Amino acid sequence: MAAQPTQLTGDFDAVRRDIEAILKMKDYDDGSIGPVLVRLAWHASGTYDAKTNTGGSVGAGMRYEAEGGDPANAGLQHARIFLEPIKEKHPWITYSDLWTLGGVVAIKAMGGPLIPWKPGRSDFSDDSYIPPRGRLPDGAQAADHLRHVFYRMGFNDQEIVALSGAHNLGRCHPDRSGFKGPWVVSPIRFSNQYYKLLLKLNWKKKDLPRDSADKGASWQWVATPPGGDDEDEELMMLPTDHSLIEDPSFREWVEKYAEDAKLFHEHFSAVFAKLIELGVYRDEDGIARFHHLEKAAKDAKQGGYDSAPKKSDRPGAPGQVGDGVASGAAKENEKGVMHAKAKL
Repeated sequence: MAAQPTQLTGDFDAVRRDIEAILKMKDYDDGSIGPVLVRLAWHASGTYDAKTNTGGSVGAGMRYEAEGGDPANAGLQHARIFLEPIKEKHPWITYSDLWTLGGVVAIKAMGGPLIPWKPGRSDFSDDSYIPPRGRLPDGAQAADHLRHVFYRMGFNDQEIVALSGAHNLGRCHPDRSGFKGPWVVSPIRFSNQYYKLLLKLNWKKKDLPRDSADKGASWQWVATPPGGDDEDEELMMLPTDHSLIEDPSFREWVEKYAEDAKLFHEHFSAVFAKLIELGVYRDEDGIARFHHLEKAAKDAKQGGYDSAPKKSDRPGAPGQVGDGVASGAAKENEKGVMHAKAKL
């Protein structure tokens, strides 16, 4: 399988500036597309399996139905379409470099740490090497599930807790994951508030509507914001979030990060940089190709997705498998494109 070309000599600083320019969007969530760009970078990388050496941030597999239509990636069509005008302006950058860089730029712009990032990821030219579904974390599960998923990628308990700090950003949407609400009071500002609130607030279980249960989310943890009342929007935590204070090994790091924001920033920077490098094996010229995937494909078939159709070049078009929210979001995506082009 030939890779779609990448290069290392483009003006990446210009791409960074253009990503920064489109982050604020008053009509999207809490006024920023930053959190969904972080989620895109995370999910594009979090399919890695160290044992089989498959998955990871190379390839930009969400352009194909096998990965883009995974229910775990619901809603990420927004992030991809928001970045499309930047891809059009800078056609030399690969999607896999753009998606990971988008997350890095967004984290820094929202007050987070500088995260080391290197270019060189190639894009798949077909879906032959798309990893099987089911590799991303399921928020409805518990601590043992987190360890199963993250150990598979090569992370330890400390790194699991540090990466979970990405939940300082954004919110859950019932039409995507089944869960609802923000984790923290300021969901577009990177901080260690997530850990503080986990320890401080009186979290209670709340049953979710039946249509949420159809997505695997039957209940979530909720709490009133600090100093708030019943009129304020509830904060939420996923079962996996709450498991971080139930499990002694995880809780140790929750307490450390709640106490020391500088330590959290340092550890988050290191572990997010590790995440977006998963599955990236650069040749001497600095470009990551797919030699390791060619070997893996010979060893075993990859999840039965060889003939999966390519997703539309305009993610979010109504009627696509896995885009259950798309029909109501098509206009939103168009606004996002217009917003981005106006900023560039």
